[in-house]
Amino acid sequence: MTTATVCRDPSQFGGLAREWDELSSRSPGATAFQSHAWLHSWSQSYGTAGRLRVVLVRREGRLVAAAPMMLVHRPLPTLVALGRGITDFCDVLLDGDFPGAAPLLAAALHRASRGALVDLREVRPGAAAEQVYDAWPGPRRALQDSACLELPGVPMEVLLQRLPAASAKRTRQKLRKIDKMGIKEHEVLPSEAGSGVRTLLRLHEMQWEGRGVTSEHLRPRFRAHLERTVERLAESGHATLTEYRVDDETVASDITFISGDMVCGYLYGAHPRLRSQRLDITTMLLRHAAAQAHARGCGTLNLLRGAEPHKLRWQAESVANQRLVMARREMVPAMGLHLAQIAGRQSAAQAVRRVRAAGLLRRTGRSAPAGPPTGADTASGAESTRT
Repeated sequence: MTTATVCRDPSQFGGLAREWDELSSRSPGATAFQSHAWLHSWSQSYGTAGRLRVVLVRREGRLVAAAPMMLVHRPLPTLVALGRGITDFCDVLLDGDFPGAAPLLAAALHRASRGALVDLREVRPGAAAEQVYDAWPGPRRALQDSACLELPGVPMEVLLQRLPAASAKRTRQKLRKIDKMGIKEHEVLPSEAGSGVRTLLRLHEMQWEGRGVTSEHLRPRFRAHLERTVERLAESGHATLTEYRVDDETVASDITFISGDMVCGYLYGAHPRLRSQRLDITTMLLRHAAAQAHARGCGTLNLLRGAEPHKLRWQAESVANQRLVMARREMVPAMGLHLAQIAGRQSAAQAVRRVRAAGLLRRTGRSAPAGPPTGADTASGAESTRT
């Protein structure tokens, strides 16, 4: 027997932790952003009262599919994924042991979307949501979303082989400088995650002071979300919080998520004096993340949203997320308006980039490098998730 329900009660969603994470472990391609720890904590910080629409499909009482959604009005009624804004990959969960899960979830989501559109952003290629999109019984449209950069999960010495000889030589010199400073890596225990997150965010604020920090990263709700989430994910082995110390002082810190065959660098903070000492912070963090990926046998090191020059120099592969828009047939006019609004916002963002590039050309005599959209194009602020 198969049943489909919609959970609208935040406390009921909070009680789904065990079976949700069991389903996540059976859902190919699921990331830490689909964990119950991340999604429930996000709903606590960002508020879903009256808007929660978590679609659940059970077969013989076992959870075999789930779509973590919420209803928003912008101004059209739209079902969007929980975690939006600060989540790099959104997805649904499908039991890999049950081939019929995707059409069942598509049908359940179709019924739940009565009077609303469905707009899934930041869907990674190969994600479970693609199967739901393929099974959708109504109009649909796939668009390109943010670009992520990916490297193979190999040690730093192998990554250096991707660089031109002169660049690799300079990077080795930078790594020797880091080691000479005596910077030691310390993995924070799950029980210490709360204080560790606060230290990271303090360093993050100091690092970006006067340089256009993403304002959300400074808000209490974001801090509370990370404190809850990192502790739970660290306990389950899906996150590490690493502090970089000189003697007993933490001078940098970063959060890394581990999901299946992929390690993702999410957020970091560093004391401004490291930059003033011309220390290559990005290379220091990348060496640690690459070692993590290699030690865990993960094939991919994902730098998440944003195509900044310091990422591109590693010859990383640019992989575009998708935006999957779906509707019931009676919602075709609303879908057309929604797609037009999306196109309008994209055109406005491109115009802003052209103005900024022209300003840079006037000031320096050089043009800004062309490249795919960065995380800053799809979220507020001037920094991407991992910069």
